[in-house]
Amino acid sequence: MIPESRYFHVAPTGAMTSLASLADALAAGAGYVWLDYVNPSRDDLMALVAPLGLHPLAIEDCLDEDQVPKMEEYPGHTFLLFNHIELEGQALRIEEVNYFVGPSFLISVAAHARTPARRDRLEKGLAVEKAALGRGPDYLLHMCLDAIVDGTLPAIEALQDDLDRTEELTLTRERDAVDPSDLLDLRRNLLGLRKSLFHEREVLMKICRGDSPNITKTSLYHFRDVYDHVVKFAEEVEECRDMIGTLLEVQLALANNRLALVGNRTNLAVRRLTFITTVFMPLSFLAGVGGMSEWSMMTGPQNWRIAYPAFLVAMATIGAASYWALKWLDRRATTRDGR
Repeated sequence: MIPESRYFHVAPTGAMTSLASLADALAAGAGYVWLDYVNPSRDDLMALVAPLGLHPLAIEDCLDEDQVPKMEEYPGHTFLLFNHIELEGQALRIEEVNYFVGPSFLISVAAHARTPARRDRLEKGLAVEKAALGRGPDYLLHMCLDAIVDGTLPAIEALQDDLDRTEELTLTRERDAVDPSDLLDLRRNLLGLRKSLFHEREVLMKICRGDSPNITKTSLYHFRDVYDHVVKFAEEVEECRDMIGTLLEVQLALANNRLALVGNRTNLAVRRLTFITTVFMPLSFLAGVGGMSEWSMMTGPQNWRIAYPAFLVAMATIGAASYWALKWLDRRATTRDGR
């Protein structure tokens, strides 16, 4: 998204008026102002330090993309950082959204925004609850956080659908269609969701506890509703993570079973070859020693009509005896192992 700055004045009646510049917003009368920044520059945010008393460290946190959800108190305002989460294909995209809330202003900063989905969802919420806007900037903050948290639900549902589909493939004959890398991608996305929801839950717990002087007690009931949503989403993510762990174990067990089957087939082939070799070993010995002229020398050349058939009968008898002896030993070993 291109850089954009919007300025609004919210009257005590809840009427919202768009303003042309920051100077008009600072000069507004009763009510409060809402300053909405998308992909602002450092100069845009530093211009708010003097008139509104924003702390420079909070400005730095707005521009830093590698932050976790948090809430910090500064003189005259409260700084909050939340994550807007969307699932784009197989990748989880996390965008930080920062808020400054004071007695007479709310400033929202999306310094690394890429899609307008969060703003579209917020606009729909504002159209429904116009009357609540006039109660103060903390009510508008609640609407912003509620839009962000509700925007997490489609990503969770999409991950749950992928997980259910993977589970079905794993437990059916199509288990080979499951790519272990897909399970790892799911696990990585769930870890990102868990990390974000864990810190957002801590932030909302502080708000509901009344730790911020810039959030009135009358608005805490609304923030508790957002807190309940975050807790519910966190539990669903934990359940999905447990399922991912189970599916990975099942995948590992199936891989081990396949390897065991291959090993059993190899052992059976080697066993058969060994059996054949053992049967023919004495026959090869007899053929090597007595199958040449030595047998004729021992029995006499004139007796070949009797000697050679006798030799063949002896070889067949020894082969059959070796075969049945080995089969008997094999059955005995199998029976013993079965016990």
